[in-house]
Amino acid sequence: MSRRRRIPARGTAERIAIGLAAAWLASAATGALPGAVAAGAEASYPPPVQGDFLLKDFRFVSGESLPELRIHYRTFGTPRADAHGVVHNAVLILHGTGGSGASLVRAEFAGELFAAGQPLDAAKYFIVLPDGIGHGNSSKPSDGLHARFPHYGYRDMVEAQYRLVTEGLHASHARLVMGTSMGGMHTWLWGEEHPQFMDALMPLASLPTQISGRNRAWRRVIIDAIRNDPAWQGGEYSSEPPSLRTALEMLWLVSSNPVLRQDEAPTLARADQALDTYVNDQMKSADANDLLYAVSASQDYDPGPALEKIEVPLIAVNSADDLINPPELKILEREIQRVPHGRAVVIPFSERTRGHGSHTVAVLWKRHLEDLLKAPER
Repeated sequence: MSRRRRIPARGTAERIAIGLAAAWLASAATGALPGAVAAGAEASYPPPVQGDFLLKDFRFVSGESLPELRIHYRTFGTPRADAHGVVHNAVLILHGTGGSGASLVRAEFAGELFAAGQPLDAAKYFIVLPDGIGHGNSSKPSDGLHARFPHYGYRDMVEAQYRLVTEGLHASHARLVMGTSMGGMHTWLWGEEHPQFMDALMPLASLPTQISGRNRAWRRVIIDAIRNDPAWQGGEYSSEPPSLRTALEMLWLVSSNPVLRQDEAPTLARADQALDTYVNDQMKSADANDLLYAVSASQDYDPGPALEKIEVPLIAVNSADDLINPPELKILEREIQRVPHGRAVVIPFSERTRGHGSHTVAVLWKRHLEDLLKAPER
C-alpha cells in the first residue's frame, strides 16, 4: 500500500530557503555557498508543487524493511494524458549524492531548462524531481533510526522512484529520464530495469560500470573515517563526530577541477580558508550517518552486465575535467558501444566547466538534450 500527500505551494521566501539546500557535491564543485545557489532561479518558470509519497512496508534488497518510507518530491508543470490515460510528457530528473530535488532548482540548471522556450519548458512538460532515499526530505537515518536505518542501495532508490512516478503520480510512461552524478548512475539502471518506460535517457557525470579505482577509494576514505571515529559511537552520537569534517574535505577535493581550485586557493592561506569556509558552511546541515549511508549506497551499482537491455536513445555526457569519472580511462567510450542506441559526449575542458560539477551547468550540454528530445515518442 502507498499513499500520496501533496504539500501546497509555498511562499516565495520559503521556496528560496528550500532551494538553498544544495547538494554537497554540487556546492563543493562550484565553490559557491548555498546562499548563492537559487538566486534568480525561479523568475522564469512556475514554482514547484511539493508532496510526500508514502510507501507502506517497503522492503529493501538487503532484506530489511521500513513500515513506511517517505519519498519527497517536487513537480513542475502538468501531466497530460492521451485518450487511454497514458501520460506522455513526464520528465524524471534525479539528483546527485548528498543532494535533493532542491539542489537542481537553481538558475544554471532549472533556469536553463524549465523556462519558456527551453528544452524542458515547464509549460509543456510534467517535470518530477524526487528526493532519493536517505536524502533531502525523504526518509533518512537522521530522522531518528540513525545507524539502524535500513542499508539502502541504488536499486532500492530506483525502485522507490519508479513507484513514486507510477503509483504516486500515476504516470506509466516518461518522455525522458535523466540524472546528475548519482542520478546519472540511477539513469543507467532505469534503462535496464524499466527499458520500455521511457522514450530517452540522459545520464550526466557518470560511468556505466561498477564503482572502482579512485572513485571507490575516495568513498572508502569517507566511509572509513566515519566508521572508525570513536565519536561516531556506532551512529548514536549526540553531536557530529569530527570525522564528518574529514568527509566533507574529501568531497571538496574531488568535486571540482584543478584550475578552478587553484584560482580559488592560490596560496597556502587561501587554500585553508577556502576549505574551512566550505566545510564550516556544510557542517551547519550535514549529518554523518546520512553522508555515510549516501556514499555507501553505491556499492550495489553495476550496470555493466546488462547494458544491451537499454532499448531507447541514450546520450551520456561527461566532462574532460571530471576527477571522479576521468576520461583517460576510456570506460564511457568503450561501454557505450554496447548500448544499442547510445552515444557518448565528453565536454572539453574550458573556463566554463567545473569538473564533476559540470553536470549542473546546463548551458554546457543542453544542445545534446535538444538532440535527444528529437527521438520519437514510443
